[in-house]
Amino acid sequence: MTYATLLTLTDRFGAETLERLTDRADPPSGAIDEGVVDRALADTDGVIDGYLRARYVTPLVEVPPQIVDIALSIAFYRLHRWEPDPKIRRDYDDALRSLREIASGTIRLTALTVEPTATGETGARLTDRERPFTAQNLKGFI
Repeated sequence: MTYATLLTLTDRFGAETLERLTDRADPPSGAIDEGVVDRALADTDGVIDGYLRARYVTPLVEVPPQIVDIALSIAFYRLHRWEPDPKIRRDYDDALRSLREIASGTIRLTALTVEPTATGETGARLTDRERPFTAQNLKGFI
């Protein structure tokens, strides 16, 4: 499942802009190249899954709105062949920063079904072995 689609990209950035970014045919075909968009979206999904894998099971079954917004920013940046506008670069950097914060737990995703499942472990470990150092065998050192 992809986190953003051609439709969401078109809604956010417009068909004309996407055509200008993706129509790489010579001579230009005058249409959005869906193959270019699909590659950018696949790369975007890989980046997002790479960050989220630290905390969540990926790919996400239910995509929260934060992830869609992040995916749109990353995919739009990746569609540029040359250095994009500074705002597009800032949006891309902000998206990666958000992914790092989600991975670290600073930001939590809003959808309840994407929360990591508890393992039932508390983190404390107990052992049933005999203690090697006790007050009796350390007599004189304590």
